[in-house]
Amino acid sequence: MLDKKSLSECDICTKFITPAIIKAGWDPNTQFLEEVYFTDGKIYVRGKLHSRGGQ
Repeated sequence: MLDKKSLSECDICTKFITPAIIKAGWDPNTQFLEEVYFTDGKIYVRGKLHSRGGQ
């Protein structure tokens, strides 16, 4: 058995998570995406002022 503590996040996804999702019947081409940003960036607030950082 692999020592999961020595694996990277990407390795864990490739070896365990993606196969489990596919086994559950999901279509990898249409039903899930990897490494997708879903926000426009971190919001910084100082008093009444605010700004948004980069993605």
